[in-house]
Amino acid sequence: MRPPVRDRLALAVRPVVRRARRLSAADRSALELWLLTRMGVAVVATAAAAVLVRGNLQEPFLDRWTQWDVDLLIEIARFGYEGDPSEGPDPGLPAFFPGFPLLLRAVHVVVPDWRIAALLISLVAGAVAMVALARLGDHEGPPGTGVRAVAALLLSPMAVFLFAGYSEALFLACALPAWLLARQGRWELAALCGLAAGLVRITGLFLAVALVVLFLTRRPIAWRKLPHLAVPFLGPAGYLAYQWWRTGDMRAWQTAQERGWGRSLVPPWESFQTTWHSAFGLDNDFTVAFRVELVAAAIGVLLTGWLLARRRWAESTYLGLQLAALLGSAFYLSIGRATLLWWPLWLAIGVLGVRRPRTYLALLALSVPLLVLQVVTFTSGGWTG
Repeated sequence: MRPPVRDRLALAVRPVVRRARRLSAADRSALELWLLTRMGVAVVATAAAAVLVRGNLQEPFLDRWTQWDVDLLIEIARFGYEGDPSEGPDPGLPAFFPGFPLLLRAVHVVVPDWRIAALLISLVAGAVAMVALARLGDHEGPPGTGVRAVAALLLSPMAVFLFAGYSEALFLACALPAWLLARQGRWELAALCGLAAGLVRITGLFLAVALVVLFLTRRPIAWRKLPHLAVPFLGPAGYLAYQWWRTGDMRAWQTAQERGWGRSLVPPWESFQTTWHSAFGLDNDFTVAFRVELVAAAIGVLLTGWLLARRRWAESTYLGLQLAALLGSAFYLSIGRATLLWWPLWLAIGVLGVRRPRTYLALLALSVPLLVLQVVTFTSGGWTG
């Protein structure tokens, strides 16, 4: 005879409770910050819809969060890379890696609403990522670094994309544990997490290279574990091979960037000139966004230089490869959003919070209004990065 439903639920919940009890104070603080900021973002979006009349703010809550890339990720999950048959092929879809759409399709089996499923993935993945960031901060910096790094990330202007059904939260949920495990010398598990990250975003390829650099710069070098470092490359390689098989184009991912998003490869000075002109020589809905891209690019260059000066070879590799790709595009696009993936930046701010708390609090005070503005802009259908 099967036990009553209440007893079965108690048995199912017991392992989760045991794991929760093993969480450190920093882990719990990171989760609390994550949930509190998610509630704050939801309140801001709801209040803006009630007070303001602009764009799509008067649409239902879920529709306001199903903008831009979210629509495209849902389209891939539903129809594959050929896109919605009723609308014809979208040449830009192969620019998105399959990790998020595959997970979205799996979650949809349990959660019928695609919009809720996308938000749920970001909610759960973000919680995992924040715990990993808190642990990484306390592993690399003085006590208290981790929680302060989490707060800085969650209150940053681009943190709106950690709430929305974008791939950033899922990538961080794979990449941050990979980096933490690698720093602890647990290369087998780090490689598996890196493999998952490489299925979510092209950034996983840069992570894989950085893991190799981290491996080679640690002493002593555990040469017998070197083969594990091939695993993170399998995600990007497998996806690019799939698109080659599907389209017959060896450059299918880059072709999608060019045809779908206008992002061809150009010399970095040409990209800078185009972006500068768009930021200060034109006056349209994207002018402010291009200015944000320029600021983010400057932060990235300064951060990479700082990491190099401190001989942080692995972290500077991770940042430098991203910047090389982003600054060599026809124009700057989504560099501001990419800052969410630059955990060396948030760890540095976390250390600043320990050593110079007033400066840290001033940064947060400056950041929060910008985050509010980004939430309102995104939920009204505006381009925010």
